[in-house]
Amino acid sequence: MNQDVVILRLAVRLLYPVILLASVWLLLRGHNAPGGGFIGGMTAVAATILLALSTSSQTALARLPGGATRLAAAGVLIALLSGLPGLAVGAYMTHLWATLPLGFTELKVSTVLLFDLGVYLAVWGSLGGLCAHAIGLDEDTP
Repeated sequence: MNQDVVILRLAVRLLYPVILLASVWLLLRGHNAPGGGFIGGMTAVAATILLALSTSSQTALARLPGGATRLAAAGVLIALLSGLPGLAVGAYMTHLWATLPLGFTELKVSTVLLFDLGVYLAVWGSLGGLCAHAIGLDEDTP
């Protein structure tokens, strides 16, 4: 095995969970500051691409929770459903906020966060699956 591939595999084994954690951090800070579902999802896609390049496309596709299609579909569904609570107080997609105390800090949650979560999952599932599949096409050629 090529030494470069071994080094890449080791690096990705260590970096993959860190990159996914960073993507979740971007998702969670996005409804109050720059970031959010799209950039968080794109960061998760970058982790998926690195995994596909260092191992195989099948390994990367298997790491997508529920598979690429289900992940993307769940994201679209969550994004659509995030607007329903607003119907109770006004119009579809009206933003509702709540603050949850967490020990020494607090967490602001909202329907915006639900929408961002849907975008995150849709982006990760669709583009992560697409990129991993495209890398797999290159693996199949002699």
